Order: sequence, then C-alpha cells, then structure tokens
Amino acid sequence: MTTAIQSPGGYAASRAVAFAAADGSALLVSAAQPLPVVVSAGTAAPTPLTGTTTAALQAGPFEPMAGRPVTLVLHGEWTGTVRLLRSADAGLTKVPVTLGGSEWGVFGANCCEPVWEEHEAGAQLYLDIAPTLGTLMYRLAQ
Repeated sequence: MTTAIQSPGGYAASRAVAFAAADGSALLVSAAQPLPVVVSAGTAAPTPLTGTTTAALQAGPFEPMAGRPVTLVLHGEWTGTVRLLRSADAGLTKVPVTLGGSEWGVFGANCCEPVWEEHEAGAQLYLDIAPTLGTLMYRLAQ
C-alpha cells in the first residue's frame, strides 16, 4: 500500500532503524543489512524448578538458557526468606546473587518477577528456602 504525498507539505517524514557497526557507525536496517538478532527457535526452555515445602531446603539446580530472563514465583501462606543463589562450578560453591556488591535476591513475601539473566554457559541457580511458618510453593523458570 502506498500513500500519496499531498500538499501543502510536499514531503513524507520517514524513520529508519539503525544498529551499531563494529566501528561504532550507524548502519541502517535493510534487506542487505538485516537487524542482528539471536534466533532461538527450536530451543526448548529448561524444565522449571518447582516444589512445595514447609521445611528449610536448598532447591536446585536450575540451569538457565543464556540471555533470557529467569522468573521466580513464590506463593502460599508462609513467612520466612528465600534467597537466590548462583553456582559456576556444578554446585560446589553457591553464592548469593548481588547487585552493586549488595545481596538483592532475597524474598520474604509472595512474588512473580524476573530475578536474573545468565550469560555464562553451565551456570546454575538454586533457591535457599527457609520458611519459619506455613507452606511455600516455588517456581523458577524461563
């Protein structure tokens, strides 16, 4: 479908999408220079880490796909804490996830939110669950 240019303007404003070339210059998207994207079609998401508990436990591992957000869902009638832990050595060492040097992946209430995006192949996530009362249902997934 085309649109005729009509007076009084005599012109049509256009917009184009561009991306950075290796040297930092702008490259306009075209058939010859398509927008660079990562194709993930056909790659199945990992099996979610799910469960229900009334007692303290470390759930995991969950091995996320690189470059996609990981969502944590906590629900139920419970009190206590849930901490998101990460391991890059098959679970031998588990460390709290941090932001700016401070632990931030700590939850004390029901939630449904993206909590991490992994970029290292083979890294694993764990939930350190410490309920003090009630039943907690959890799900870590992509």
